[in-house]
Formats: sequence, C-alpha cells, structure tokens
Amino acid sequence: MKPELSVVIPVYNEESGLAKLFERLYPALDALGYSYEVIFVNDGSRDRSAGILAEQYRIRPDVTRVVLFNGNYGQHMAIMAGFEATRGEVVVTLDADLQNPPEEIGNLVAKMREGYDYVGSIRRKRQDSAWRTYASKAMNRLREKLTRIKMTDQGNMLRAYGRNVIDLVNKCQEVTTFVPALAYTFARKPTEIIVEHEERSAGESKYSLYSLIRLNFDLVTGFSLVPLQFFSLLGILLSFASAALFILIVFRRLLIGAEVGGVFTLFAITFFLMGVILFSIGLLGEYIGRIYLQVRARPRYVVQAILEQSSEEDKQTS
Repeated sequence: MKPELSVVIPVYNEESGLAKLFERLYPALDALGYSYEVIFVNDGSRDRSAGILAEQYRIRPDVTRVVLFNGNYGQHMAIMAGFEATRGEVVVTLDADLQNPPEEIGNLVAKMREGYDYVGSIRRKRQDSAWRTYASKAMNRLREKLTRIKMTDQGNMLRAYGRNVIDLVNKCQEVTTFVPALAYTFARKPTEIIVEHEERSAGESKYSLYSLIRLNFDLVTGFSLVPLQFFSLLGILLSFASAALFILIVFRRLLIGAEVGGVFTLFAITFFLMGVILFSIGLLGEYIGRIYLQVRARPRYVVQAILEQSSEEDKQTS
C-alpha cells in the first residue's frame, strides 16, 4: 500500500542531532493517524550520520527508508532524490537540525486537506542571527520582484507538496535549482501558514555567507531573465548618456577651449561604467555557467545505496 504521507529529510553531518530528531519525529507522525514513510537522504556526510541512519532503518524498517549518496551534492539535490523515492500523496520536506519542529507537520497536512497542493511556511520568530534575518528578508523582497514567485520565507524548507506537484518536479532535469521555487511554478493552488521556529538542537549551520549568496544567484538566474533584460536596458541608456556627454564635451571645447577642470569627474564616470560592465559580464557568466553545467549532462547525483524493505518483506510484515 502506498503511504498517505512522505517526509523527506536531507542529512549532512548531523550525527549530534539525529537522536533528538528521531525522538520527536516518529511520535509526531504516529500521532497523526496517517500511514507514512520517512525518507532520509544522506548527502555525503563525513561523520557518523550514515551509520546512525542505517541503525534507525533497522529499528523502524516499516516506515523508514534511507538514500545514501556517494558524495556531497547539496541540499536541493538531496531533496530531489528524496522526491523521486517518495510514494505518498502528500510530501513534506524537513531539515534535520530541528529548527522546524516535526510537530508542525500535522498543520501542513491539515492545510493540504483543504484543497491546496503547495503549502509553504513562515517562521513566527526566527532563531537566527540578526544579519542573517535581515539579509534573508531583503533577498526575499528582491527575489519576488525579479521572479514573481511569492514565498514570504524562502529559507524555510518545512513545506508540503501535493502528488501532482511532485510528479512534475521529478520530470525536471535541472542541474542547479531551488526546489521550493521550482515546485511553486507547478502549483495550481499554493498557500502559506505560520509555523514555530527553534534553535538548532546541535551542530552548526551548513550555510555560510558565500553559500547563501550562491543560493540566491541560483534562485534568481534559474527562474528569471529580468537581470539580463535590466542590464540590456541599462546598456542602452548608458550609450545614449555617453553620446550626450561626448557632444557636450565637444561643444565646450569649441566654445571655451581646452580645460583641465573636470578630469576627476571623467575618471569617476569611467570607473562607474567599468564597474557596470564588469558586473554585467559576471551576471552573463552566471547564465552561461548554468548552460554549461546543463549541456554536460552529467548525473545530478549518484546514489550509492538505498535501505528499504523489498516488496516481499512488505507482504510478510503485513
């Protein structure tokens, strides 16, 4: 029988917090009264996470499945692998650090039962550093204007998806993507709810400032051409402005003669234009880089092993 609910949890170097996750996750899911499965995706952890997940599979093989990568491919590729393994009609993604309480899963499923096929979540009170909170809010506003994707809290991975959305996401073969935004583009009736947010149970965040910047570049360049169009328009405007400035300088030379003043102004204008050019070239490089990664057609991830019950074992336990 297919479960009603699938929970996908990417894991990367979370050995210190997995025991607490198990203690809260399974009782919370048992209390819902739905048939369910939990799919852990080990994203090339270098600690004992894989062994701990294998042990948990031996303890609860009826509802636990473990996908083991042969290396580190990133959180979103781990989620994509989890999506491909899911069988439930409702799929929920959850981080392993317990910042999103597993007890909130029931609220997302209840909202899905109202007829929605995508339920995002908004953290009531973020337990992150101030700089990360402000930076995330600023990027949320910028991202919404550029991509027209409405996600109030893009950094929160506690989300629920309908089977129709998951099936469409599984057909995509993007090498770099942002899963919540990709799923949002396929949703017919999306919504959001407010959820609680806690401090990490153990360990440290795997997202550095550079990783967050890279993630937002992937989000913007993966779902919008507005940045390219903006710099195309800016280039046209600067060309007209440069032509007007050239005509002005020629007239001043004819009317006033050679001038020494204004040299620093010209330097400032020149450096500004050079900065715009370099930034636009870098942005163009982002899009070209995505094309390059896609046309190589390399596997997005490599699964080393999957721990799950076979169909024969399912029949024996039923």
